[in-house]
Amino acid sequence: MNTAIPTPAPHLTLDHIAHFLPDIDAASAALMRLGFTLTPFSAQSHRLEPGGPLVPAGTGNRCIMLQNGYVEILTPTLDTNNAAQLRSAIARYTGVHLIAFGTQAPAADYARLETEGFSPLPPVALQRQVSTESSADATARFTVVRVPPTAMAEGRIQYCQHHTPDVVWQSRWTRHPNHATGLAGVLVCVADPPEAAHRYSRFTGLPARQCGETWQIETQRGQLFFSSPMALQKWLGITVPTQPWIAGYIIDSDNMAATRAAVGGQMIGERACVHLPAALGGVMIFQPGGLKPLEIV
Repeated sequence: MNTAIPTPAPHLTLDHIAHFLPDIDAASAALMRLGFTLTPFSAQSHRLEPGGPLVPAGTGNRCIMLQNGYVEILTPTLDTNNAAQLRSAIARYTGVHLIAFGTQAPAADYARLETEGFSPLPPVALQRQVSTESSADATARFTVVRVPPTAMAEGRIQYCQHHTPDVVWQSRWTRHPNHATGLAGVLVCVADPPEAAHRYSRFTGLPARQCGETWQIETQRGQLFFSSPMALQKWLGITVPTQPWIAGYIIDSDNMAATRAAVGGQMIGERACVHLPAALGGVMIFQPGGLKPLEIV
């Protein structure tokens, strides 16, 4: 296996994360109480091979569409292999199990994953019907590059290329009463932060660096933070349910006073930490947009 950092991938962004959960109605209600606008429920379909038939994926979602990135809540709906993977993950914990990097070069990302020994799976064409402000629905289409579940123990870590961003990012869904504007970071709890950070460095082609008690990878938009259970417990006062664990994520706000009024939470410096209910799992951290990079100390 190649141990050098591969060719940089400056096109990558932190596109979205996803909660895997058994009760999407309870999760939706919790998010709306926090001041988020949610998209309607949408069943997902996919093509398992290029040119193959479109079949139900066995999953459905709702999303918090932000001006930059989004948060997905995903639930199994049928008995399919895809749904079985969700149910297996939910058996470990209800919470975030997916990190998707946004890309405009999935072929190059696939090649890098092959070179780095991640054994990527054939790209999958996903789509779902999305309501529009007119009477007609539109089809949101994506190309997803995944790796086998054993390749990344933290969860479903993948690449996503959006073919219809105008359908996904409709302005009526990017305005939130709590003033959330963007997905800024993801917190990953692991026993060995340097190992995980360097593995994700090979996965993304982006350098990892140490920052306080965390290791960090910065994409073109959004960051990943790798921390030990002890560091997260000390910083956030949370009980770590299992390892590895995608503990939560960071969301930018354009008005922290309004955000605090909507979400409450415990202030940690200039950030507000919200411990999410069991229907969602994990934590959300809200911060002023443009705040200096997070350092867990």
